[in-house]
Amino acid sequence: MSTVHSFCVGLILCLGCIGCAYAPGHPSPGPEVPRPEQVLDFATLYKQNCAGCHGENGKNGMAMALANPVYLAIAGNANLRQVIAKGVDGKLMPPFDKSAGGTLTSQQIDRLIEGMLQTWSGTNTLAALHPPSYTAAAKSDPKQGQKVFGEFCAQCHGADGAGVKSPAATKPNTVFGSIVDPAYLALVSDQSLRSIIIAGRPDQNMPDWRSDAAGLGSHAMSDQEITDVVAWLAAQRAASNP
Repeated sequence: MSTVHSFCVGLILCLGCIGCAYAPGHPSPGPEVPRPEQVLDFATLYKQNCAGCHGENGKNGMAMALANPVYLAIAGNANLRQVIAKGVDGKLMPPFDKSAGGTLTSQQIDRLIEGMLQTWSGTNTLAALHPPSYTAAAKSDPKQGQKVFGEFCAQCHGADGAGVKSPAATKPNTVFGSIVDPAYLALVSDQSLRSIIIAGRPDQNMPDWRSDAAGLGSHAMSDQEITDVVAWLAAQRAASNP
């Protein structure tokens, strides 16, 4: 066999091997894309599953701000897991655990909770304080709740909860802060209302339970007062959906 012929055969074989390496269905030399259940990076998991409702970086979303040290401290690991895994029945929060019809593994849910607590928790946020409990324990009184609402909430939400008109001359008929809107109450659970009252919405300048009456010479809201306000708000939901 001549030298030229041998060279040509070798070249053909070499090109053939290269072609096989990039043939359809053959793995490319690039990095392997992980399967969905293998993703454990907190930022990725949060962006894919939570940011749409709770906002980028845990705030400024339509749902509860998660980048809130007070909320995370009051809710705690167990309650966060319950809500993420099982969702909230009848509301917009879906279940994420695969055992409940969701798309995340138990390990991924653990990673989400761990990431939220590591990224957004404060150091000793509630140290030396006696915050209201995450869930209501006492019997509620809606009528008393209306009185408490007037003391702590009316300044921003109006005496009847329907909001207050903008003082700005450019928006004289714009109403801000309505909390009895039927569409809103239909989407939010009693527990969400309680969580918002206790933890506030710092991303929307809403104070937590300690400072709702700031400057009014009043006290921080008690557990019973929060329970009663939630009951009054829930009664407005029922009234708007007879």
